[in-house]
Amino acid sequence: MKAAILVEQKKPLIVDKVSLPEELDIGQVLIKIDISGICGSQIGEINGVKGADKYLPHLMGHEGCGTVIETGPGVKFLKKNDFVVLHWRKGKGIQAEVPKYQWKGKSLNAGWVTTFNSHAVVSENRCTVIPPNTDKELAALFGCAITTGFGVIENNVNLQLGQSIVVFGSGGIGLNIIQAASLRNAFPIIAVDIFDNRLELAKEMGADFLINAKEVNAKEEILKILNKRELDVFIDNTGIPKIIELGYEITKPTGKVALVGVPMKDQNINIFSLPLHFGKTIFGSHGGESNPNVDIPRYLNLIQEKNLQIEKLITGRFKLEEINKAIEFMKNGQSAGRIMIYT
Repeated sequence: MKAAILVEQKKPLIVDKVSLPEELDIGQVLIKIDISGICGSQIGEINGVKGADKYLPHLMGHEGCGTVIETGPGVKFLKKNDFVVLHWRKGKGIQAEVPKYQWKGKSLNAGWVTTFNSHAVVSENRCTVIPPNTDKELAALFGCAITTGFGVIENNVNLQLGQSIVVFGSGGIGLNIIQAASLRNAFPIIAVDIFDNRLELAKEMGADFLINAKEVNAKEEILKILNKRELDVFIDNTGIPKIIELGYEITKPTGKVALVGVPMKDQNINIFSLPLHFGKTIFGSHGGESNPNVDIPRYLNLIQEKNLQIEKLITGRFKLEEINKAIEFMKNGQSAGRIMIYT
């Protein structure tokens, strides 16, 4: 198969041929991947946000869609020719052993799901079957961007009608958080970013107010928009400690601060903890705590019935051979929404 390989942190991926395992293990499924999305988590992985990577070299990607080619022993929820969403959150089925690939005669590491490759051996519980006529780009987004964004609103903060919310960082997941907040009739929905193209897209997704934090003081602008009203929810997608501290400072005494972005390993936040004893909460989100097998069909139905314009979230399309160019587009803000990789 063809795959993009992370060989060294903070270096471009290497696209090369990789040998698939000779046979599938218990609970493994062979998938022909159609499309993969690039999530900010992969950028963090390349940059070493969580520290040194002990699994190098390895495959990457956790959001995509494809078709089942073959199933291994014990697989009962998938069959040949099923069209599936590939996701990193656990669903139903077996959690298999991770696959054993070969590259240049040596072992190549991979997790339970990878999507920056033309084919993948995936654990059964990382696949959810959806109708075969589902738009493939939409299907790929269900691997992380949509389920995480909607899950943050639904499961993490349980946003209520009319509550106020700030979404700091309006990339692929942030845009879906904004869209989900709009479906909950939150007000005001304040989108903050440093790229105008992302903010413009955030407006289309339902943001009421836009703030470019590179051009103005974000705190002052947020407080001006709120006009002495208390802030109910602050969601950080950046992982930058100062922004997390800002969210904690400006939310109301019983407000919620949800952390979607992950700070660098050596960076800590500094907060005054007393408000935590009286109702304020700050917590990390793990993929919006989504349940893929339950949430993907439910969200898919909502999108189809409501006729939401999910295609606007996709602002870049590249071939697998162009993945390093795609990553740069994402890092420098040239792409406002999600970038899709055709494998």
